[in-house]
Amino acid sequence: MIKQETSAPRGILHSAPVNDFGTFARYTPSTEQLRFFVEHYWSIQWSVPEPQQRENLPHPSIHLVVERNRSGVFGVVSRKFIRTLEGTGWVFGIKFKPGAFRPLFGASVAELTDTIMPLHELFGPDGTAYEEMMLSLTNDGEKVACAEQFLAARLPEPDDQIALINCIVEEVMKNKQIMKVEDISERFNIGVRTLQRLFNDYVGVPPKWIIKRYRLFEAVDAVNSGPDADWTQMALQLGYFDQAHFIKDFKQMIGRSPGEYRKNPR
Repeated sequence: MIKQETSAPRGILHSAPVNDFGTFARYTPSTEQLRFFVEHYWSIQWSVPEPQQRENLPHPSIHLVVERNRSGVFGVVSRKFIRTLEGTGWVFGIKFKPGAFRPLFGASVAELTDTIMPLHELFGPDGTAYEEMMLSLTNDGEKVACAEQFLAARLPEPDDQIALINCIVEEVMKNKQIMKVEDISERFNIGVRTLQRLFNDYVGVPPKWIIKRYRLFEAVDAVNSGPDADWTQMALQLGYFDQAHFIKDFKQMIGRSPGEYRKNPR
């Protein structure tokens, strides 16, 4: 039996939940080996009378996605991700942990940033066969089983660099005082240039991007949870030196100032 995750997703830039027009679910990998590489599987099904636009702040993760006429390996998206859902459809994805797709790709994943690679280009005929099999399935349990069978035949041995990257990302997520790459360097005793090369090679974005993204996740969560926000106080709580720097980063990543986003979060 597959285990469904119940925690709320982060980085959603709209107020209307997916369940208003379909279903969204996430599932935990079944084995320790799979959990080392894969954060979770996710599934969205929808049926909408008119187009629905959704915006998200992406995580520093690569996704292997199956959707009719749109399957592929999705590299990290450096800015907000916008998707319009139309008609009836579904999509199933594998969300890899930060850095964990590097051994499967066999090269720097910076090549994938802001791009989509068709499955057959990376996996050859096996990628095409996997896509066709997934598209023939009707329920999430079957899709998870198919995905795990595909991954089990390809996953390498655990990579110490992946474990290190995820320790760093976890620390950035929970420690609001980390605002500079130098802060990571000091905590992990790793040179700044070494960190930059590591994240470029394994994650596809620099560590500074990771820091800003997770600080802004917290800001978006705060705005989504209530309309009354003190931007100066929020900036200080997130570790910013002042409100101006916070607003600049928010607008750069999301495309709107915090005040504009609060007025119209969709």
